[in-house]
Amino acid sequence: MIYPKKNVTLHRKCKKMTIMRKFYLLGLVALVTMLMAGCKENHTPDEPHVDPAQAGEYVVYGKIFTAEYDPNSVLPAGYNYQIAEAMVVKDGRYIFVGSKADAQYYITANTTVIDYTEKGLIMPSCTNGHAHYMMGYAAKSIGVEIAAEDDVPRFLQIVGEAAIKARQEHKSSIFGSGWNYHLFKVNMPTRQQLDSVCSDIPICFSDEEGHKCLANTLSLQMAGILDNQGEPIPGVEIRGGEIVKGKDGKPNGLLFEQAGTYVREKIRVGDLYTLDVATQDFRKIEQYLLSQGYTIYMDGWSNYFSNTNFYQAVHQLDTDGQLHVILGLSYEIESWMNPNDALVAASTAKQYASKHVLPQWIKLFIDGTVEGGTGYSAIPYPDGHQGIVNWSKDEVTTITNKANKDGLSMHIHTMGDSAVALAVDAFVAGGQDDKRNTIVHVRNILPSSLQKMEAHSIYATAGMLWHHFHWLAPTILWLTGLVPVGYEEMSYPMKSFFNYGINVSSHSDYPALTGSPDDPFGIMEIAVTGVLDSESEDVWWPSELLTRGQALQALTINGARQLFLENERGSIKVGKYADFIVIDQDVLTCPVKDIHNTRVLRTYFEGKQVY
Repeated sequence: MIYPKKNVTLHRKCKKMTIMRKFYLLGLVALVTMLMAGCKENHTPDEPHVDPAQAGEYVVYGKIFTAEYDPNSVLPAGYNYQIAEAMVVKDGRYIFVGSKADAQYYITANTTVIDYTEKGLIMPSCTNGHAHYMMGYAAKSIGVEIAAEDDVPRFLQIVGEAAIKARQEHKSSIFGSGWNYHLFKVNMPTRQQLDSVCSDIPICFSDEEGHKCLANTLSLQMAGILDNQGEPIPGVEIRGGEIVKGKDGKPNGLLFEQAGTYVREKIRVGDLYTLDVATQDFRKIEQYLLSQGYTIYMDGWSNYFSNTNFYQAVHQLDTDGQLHVILGLSYEIESWMNPNDALVAASTAKQYASKHVLPQWIKLFIDGTVEGGTGYSAIPYPDGHQGIVNWSKDEVTTITNKANKDGLSMHIHTMGDSAVALAVDAFVAGGQDDKRNTIVHVRNILPSSLQKMEAHSIYATAGMLWHHFHWLAPTILWLTGLVPVGYEEMSYPMKSFFNYGINVSSHSDYPALTGSPDDPFGIMEIAVTGVLDSESEDVWWPSELLTRGQALQALTINGARQLFLENERGSIKVGKYADFIVIDQDVLTCPVKDIHNTRVLRTYFEGKQVY
């Protein structure tokens, strides 16, 4: 085709411009490539570009169980959990949790790198949702300890020795604990026998469960149960307790449940528990808790000695920057007290609140213990009785209503199924769902109570360690008639709470459970297997056993929820306080019978190594 001259010139110009554009574009691409290459070189993982303001104080490498559950990561056992490779801590909180490669973007020359890759596992520190360390350590500091294997003659000898020492030190009373009710039952010491070794100083000795007490004549006189001649005062009853009588129809010195706490207060055992004793005891308690991997602890009876010395001691320690655990405090109201006055006292105790001290619970005993015959059961015991109930539903409803309105939550001891139902119904009738009112121990529970707990955000704090018993235990319980018929082979549920979506946390109930582990991993093994390593016996209640992930959830994030701390503690997550432990084996994968051998190597609280 022949083009006019004008068009040929135009075509050549366009071609020239096209070539120029190509060179321009090639140059621009080369420039951008160089810039990008330069940026990539400056941000390689080996030499990350880090803003010093965003750098971590230290980075931790290892296998990290976060307790933050990922629905896309499913264990063969059927429970979800998330594993991280690294975490970065700054100002006491996690600022990064994730892969080891990405963690490098938080490292500068001033960042400390801690490599626990060769250790077992890093995980959130644990919670003990209910125990009595204050009471247990006080028994060593101001009281006399009776070993569970000590028989009656040995017990009386110990009381006599304690009396000699008390006279030398001019003590106003003698307090002790630890005797075994089932060992003593066939030859129970009387007040007259106690008088024979000590009649001039009032005596109060609790059993290992803390639900029974032995007292001498002087103690019963000071409590207004006996007159000056040792004769019973007509009409005296202690609500929520039982004053046991001998064959002569007179009190024999054995007291059940809140009759014992009543006598203990009347003989002023609390005078022995001074502020200095409380302070020194808690220093020991804290070190023990940290050594076991606990950094959150709920004390089950913080006014045990009818004073506020424990409250004052921990508050002052926290004010002085010397507290390295979170401590929940519960104010016990006994059924022989005036509940309105006690509620005022519990509310007043809120003045001892501080960053790590949380005095925001009311504690009640609904009943005693099923194995001790005082748990409140819908099914009668073989001898026809149904236990001891300390409060009516209407009373618990009223107390719950007043407490919740005052910003206090409920923390209630329940053992028998009727006690559980009473507490749950009272929470539903008088409580506020957002107060996370909690039942503790829970030996037996009815499906109707589980349904109400789920519907009203009622929490459970349960003893996972109670699952283990000797394989002959059901037969022994049946032969002795210690529990209602049908309860020989079932006891303390755990799996049921998970099945109903109820928040359940773990407790050790120290020192009540002699012979059971107090550490998280001994407890975990029992929750998963149903037996202690030393038992190698049949499982007590297999349908209520947990997966490893569930057991760890009960020991970590669920315990934090119990104390309203889940947004700040209980799991390893960006923004939360760096409360974690390093343990010497991976409890997620180690042989299940080795879980109890796990040892805590280090405990961190708010980013600082405290054990």
